[in-house]
Amino acid sequence: MRNTPIVYLIDDDATVRGAIRDLLLSVGHLVESFPSAEEFLARRDPEACGCLVLDVRLPGTSGLELQKRLVAQKDRIPIIFISGYGDVPMAVQVMKAGAVDFLQKPFREQELLECVQAALRRDQTQRDIEEQVSGLLSGYRTLTKREREIMKLVVTGQINKQIAALVGLSEVTVKIHRAQVMHKMGTPSLADLVRAADRIEAFLS
Repeated sequence: MRNTPIVYLIDDDATVRGAIRDLLLSVGHLVESFPSAEEFLARRDPEACGCLVLDVRLPGTSGLELQKRLVAQKDRIPIIFISGYGDVPMAVQVMKAGAVDFLQKPFREQELLECVQAALRRDQTQRDIEEQVSGLLSGYRTLTKREREIMKLVVTGQINKQIAALVGLSEVTVKIHRAQVMHKMGTPSLADLVRAADRIEAFLS
């Protein structure tokens, strides 16, 4: 069973941090709040579901630096930036790096709540995709070198006769390998296999 998502909050202003925390708690979110990026990193579990509400300006590691660090660690937690000093170039920078939104203080309470809901939906979608890809990778790893070669040609639309000519096997042997690929990958149709191959390629790239 998936863990209940947590809204992580980092803001060095205790008053602001308390107000946002109370707002999020009032609508039923689980909240963990921190005054610095360092304290958040000391507690961060990438397997935990949730999102991050992050102030841009922080003592020590800034919000921008924390975002870069999380990206480098392949921690895909969705981030909502908040700032009293933001400008357009800064907003563009964080959005290009994958942030969900950039809110200028003071912002409307409903605006933040909507952003948090969008971020939590993104996190759930990402984790669903990662679970699916993990299953596909497990199947892919069981393929022999020859089966991977056959799969690569099958998903480009090559028929058995064409594949046989390309790899130097009989058409019957190719048909057997193709059936094994479909079975191991758990893909009952060619369309399913093509989608599986696309997801694996996107994940590994």
